[in-house]
Amino acid sequence: MMAEEKIKQAEREGVFKDLPGKGKPLDLSEIQAVPEDLRASYTILKNANMLPEEMEVKKEIVRIEELVALCTDEEERMAYQKELKEKEIHFQTLMEKRKMKQSGAYKRYSGKIRRRFGL
Repeated sequence: MMAEEKIKQAEREGVFKDLPGKGKPLDLSEIQAVPEDLRASYTILKNANMLPEEMEVKKEIVRIEELVALCTDEEERMAYQKELKEKEIHFQTLMEKRKMKQSGAYKRYSGKIRRRFGL
């Protein structure tokens, strides 16, 4: 009730008048791929321009894979491969913890996710 009153007061004061995307339909396509119990937290993270931890780790994996592919020094390549293996294990742990692979949305969109990250 208190939050609703604050929202109404902010509307009267014009706080929401110049928000980006005002009057445009919401793009709900991305949120449909997120398990329902995680949608609120993912939306907050997205609005704060932050990625969920598993996506940050996945970006790191892609970056390290590129370094491995470009590396000419064998010792350096081995160090990158070790780091890559650690990141992959961390990613799998996160996915299992969040039960993402059991999610129907993940099963539907896993191909798109892999293509987007070049996997």
